[in-house]
Order: sequence, then structure tokens, then C-alpha cells
Amino acid sequence: MSTKTIWITAFDKDKDAARVSAVSQLLKRYGLATQGHFWVDEPAKLAWRVGLDALNAARADLWLVLADADALTKPSVRYGLSLFAASLREARGLGFPVVLSAPSGGIDADAVPALLENATTLAENNPAWPAKIVARANVAKASEAQDYRLEVVGEEQLGQWFAIGPREGEWAGVVFGVQGSEAKIDFQAVGPRGALPEKTVLEYAQEGLTLQVGERAFTAWAVRNRLGPHDAYYARVKGEPESILFLPYTEDNEADATILALV
Repeated sequence: MSTKTIWITAFDKDKDAARVSAVSQLLKRYGLATQGHFWVDEPAKLAWRVGLDALNAARADLWLVLADADALTKPSVRYGLSLFAASLREARGLGFPVVLSAPSGGIDADAVPALLENATTLAENNPAWPAKIVARANVAKASEAQDYRLEVVGEEQLGQWFAIGPREGEWAGVVFGVQGSEAKIDFQAVGPRGALPEKTVLEYAQEGLTLQVGERAFTAWAVRNRLGPHDAYYARVKGEPESILFLPYTEDNEADATILALV
């Protein structure tokens, strides 16, 4: 059996250095290799992608987040973690194991970003903690049903782009919206999944739609390009939306939309 690699994310280089060292040494005694990074809280620069790209390059088998109560209260950190989690699942599969670990006790469910709510939560002072990490690294978690693909691509110069499409079947277009006072869509494109298209032809493009969901108002754009599993709709978004909304294009005013909280 090949050695499993655990990718460790910690938040405060000064405060957490000793914790990271202790966790790494403990996991190594259980036959696990460790790599990782300290979180850079700069979502406008897509700094979270540096850790994600390194995790994928290392072919890590589990993402271990050393939870920090102060960090998890910051909207910018929660936002970055949400984008990291969504893009990780798209890159490595819906069942890729993710563990949130606290120094002691549990983790308040309200402190966990919504896109990490299915992660395993553990306490580092539990004697069974290392064995549970070993088990999770060797057995992928069962995937929940999800009929869409979602990831965030780009970098500081290109901006952040939400890439969306059907996991199977076909969509007759896309409606995509953002909610949050500082968030706005400023460009949209359609092309092959996996990379931003150099050119795009949009069919019946719409901008500046307002969609009301309860007390939340989403500003949305839309296209009617048909999308299959190998296609993607790309929306460039300025700012940090609190939530996003998307659905296959339809004329039905009662159509079901997917709404994801990011903060």
C-alpha cells in the first residue's frame, strides 16, 4: 500500500507553527506523509488557489484543516475556504476526504462554512484522532448527489471566474446570480470546461436581472447556449458574494435554483 499524503491547512504561522509540527509528527508515526501551507487571507488575489494547486500537485489523499475559531469568524476566510472546497471537489471528486480538526472539543456547526458542512470534524485531544485520520485517508466518503459542476478559476490578473455546468445531460443555457452588497458580475462566457475560452459566442445574453429569493436579492446574468458535460458557463465576479444562485435556463418562473452560501 502506498503512503498516503495529508495536506494540512493552518491559519496563523506564529500561533499554529507548534501545532502543525505536533500534528505532522503524530501522523508520521502512523505511516502518513504530510505537506501543507499557511492560509493567506487575500481572496481578491485568489490566494486560496495557491494552496489548492499545491495540494493537487502533491496528489494529497486528504485535506486536513486545523480549525481556528478566530479565523472561521472572518467572512474573507470563510469565503476563501468555500471556494477552495468547491474547486477541490471538482478536481478530486465529490467524495474526496476533508477533515476539520479542533485542538479540543467539537466545532460549532455555525462556525463551519456551508460548503464544508459535510467534512468530518474531529478533536485532536481524542486518543482515536490519528486512527480516524488514517481511516478517512484510506476510504473516500460516500458522495452526495450533485447534478452540477462548480469550481472557481482564474488568478489575480484575470480575476475570479465561477465555472458551472451539468455533470450529465444537457442544460438549455444558464442563469447565474450573486448576492452581497459588494459583489457583481462583469463578464460572462461559454466554452469547453477546464480553461477560460479565448473567444466566446453568447446566445440571447442577458444582464442585470433581479431574482428575489425570500429576503435576498440576487443580481443575475444569463445565456441560452446549450451546455453538456464537457462545456462550462463562466462568470467573472468582482468582490466576495455572500451567496450565489444558478439554474439551467428556463422560461418557467417557478424553476428550482441551486443556492450556495459562501460566507
